[in-house]
Amino acid sequence: MTTTQIFDLQAVQKVRKGAVLIALLALVGLTMVSQSAFGLDSPMHEGVEAVGLAAIVFAIVGRAWCSLYIGGRKKAEIVSRGPYSISRNPLYIFSFFGAFGIGAQSGSLTLAVLFTLASLAVFYLTVRREEAWLGATFGAAYAAYKARTPRFLPNFALWRDEAELSIRPSFFLTTIRDGLVFLLAIPLFEAIDLAQAEGWLKVLAHLP
Repeated sequence: MTTTQIFDLQAVQKVRKGAVLIALLALVGLTMVSQSAFGLDSPMHEGVEAVGLAAIVFAIVGRAWCSLYIGGRKKAEIVSRGPYSISRNPLYIFSFFGAFGIGAQSGSLTLAVLFTLASLAVFYLTVRREEAWLGATFGAAYAAYKARTPRFLPNFALWRDEAELSIRPSFFLTTIRDGLVFLLAIPLFEAIDLAQAEGWLKVLAHLP
């Protein structure tokens, strides 16, 4: 693998992080001027938040599971076992659940869906660029993997696993740390709810 190829992948990852940050700030801004149509203290509002919390926990656990397989190997080899045998991007799939969970902390299903769609758009564009890099780097081997394995939606009939895994603790712990950031949505959205209830933030729209 050449230095240029490594740089290209790093550039893609930087663009992805920047796009995620921009989308997140825009959606949080929207959340600050909108409110759940169910009412802040309604059972539906609380129910949406609870489902969102479950989605966040699922995302954290799922991302950690994927990290056991990918473990920083993306630049060195094609990982095609475990979750990567049924989807080429399982870590991103769990991130979609995390995005839904973040949006659901607003108590609005509409915002939960908007957060999910934003993550889909960002990661779809990222994946296309990553696929181009992987194809150029691994050639026919990646083309074969790409042909048999779905980009996102898992095909469980393709499941294959390893008898043993070589774990990289630092990568695993980094993935856990990154996943725990999802939980910051809980105090953030609670603060927004409080600010709206006290009249510190003006509500311009009520969303189901």
